[in-house]
Amino acid sequence: MTKPELARSYFKEGYNCCQAVVLAFCDDVNLDKETALLIASSFGGGIGRLREVCGAVSGMCIIAGLKNGYISPKAKEEKAEHYKLIQKLAGEFEKKNGSIICKVLTG
Repeated sequence: MTKPELARSYFKEGYNCCQAVVLAFCDDVNLDKETALLIASSFGGGIGRLREVCGAVSGMCIIAGLKNGYISPKAKEEKAEHYKLIQKLAGEFEKKNGSIICKVLTG
């Protein structure tokens, strides 16, 4: 099963969009499922049903941070590179889906 198929499957089980995305990548980032679910639980419905940034986008950012994030507050270059990556990923999502905002995506 591909990652998008796995995420869709988790979503259909009742997990929120962010949880579904993060769960699909748990094995890739050595994250246990319970911790993943707790981390991602607040981001469903565009952050707590505020319908702002899409939960799937938030999940993508969480995974990107776990894979390519920075730790030190003094890591200026790493921070800049990471933010460029996030902007690129969000741009690709927006290009494919028309927005990164939940209320726009869901109508």
